Amino acid sequence: MVFKEFAPGHRLKPFVKCFYFYESQSAVDYDDTVYPSGTTEVVFNLGSGRWQTRRNDDLYTTPAVELWGQITKPLAIRSLGENTMFGIRFYPHSMAYFSKESLADFNNWVIDAAQLFGPSINSLQQQLYNTPALHDRIALTEAYLLARLGAMDKKHDKIQFVGHVVSSLAQHTGNERITDLSSRNNISSRYLSQLFAQYTGIQPKLLSKINRFQYSLNLINTGGQDLTSIAYDAGYFDQSHFIREFKTFTGITPNAFSTRASAMNLVLAGS
Repeated sequence: MVFKEFAPGHRLKPFVKCFYFYESQSAVDYDDTVYPSGTTEVVFNLGSGRWQTRRNDDLYTTPAVELWGQITKPLAIRSLGENTMFGIRFYPHSMAYFSKESLADFNNWVIDAAQLFGPSINSLQQQLYNTPALHDRIALTEAYLLARLGAMDKKHDKIQFVGHVVSSLAQHTGNERITDLSSRNNISSRYLSQLFAQYTGIQPKLLSKINRFQYSLNLINTGGQDLTSIAYDAGYFDQSHFIREFKTFTGITPNAFSTRASAMNLVLAGS
């Protein structure tokens, strides 16, 4: 497997967390699971293989250009054939700069990105397919996003405000009280929740929990700490609270994850 991340140019840094390239280098089919990351993504499938997602025991083949809404629970996926992907990973709020739709409608779904971006995203897909050099793919994608960004400036102030709150939540790793956030910004908790639902797809409290979960994943992957230490370092009340919340987001215990986690868990979870 090949996986590489690329930082965006300076004009897109406030909006794009990273670009990435993935290549399976094997035609062997496999099943995997994606966990909540707090981010949203657009993924261009550029190889001969395909992906499927599972919902209620049924498998759905994903479109050529995937839009990943907020994942709030374990999502089963299947890789078929040799897959090559070029992805855009957005911050929790920043996809809203490029779309007029409420992101809450797409939670736990992998949909055709044209539903939010229109047919122009399919034209970009074709350009990327015909452009093998990664630096050229990034340049094409950045030009597309910058042009789209310029056409969506009417709502920038509200999204920027949500972005400031997102940053505050990330810094406090699950321990920021939503009422304190609301009071500090002179708005009601209800209005803050409405803004978050529209521009990130999820509530601030849930994003806070996902941030804490992601931090605990990094501690597990780093190794060298027992579960009690990880629980307290990540901001959980105790080890049982940590295990319970971890199972909510992964379907398995932290001990089971440490022995079964695949590289794709980490790639697609946004770590």
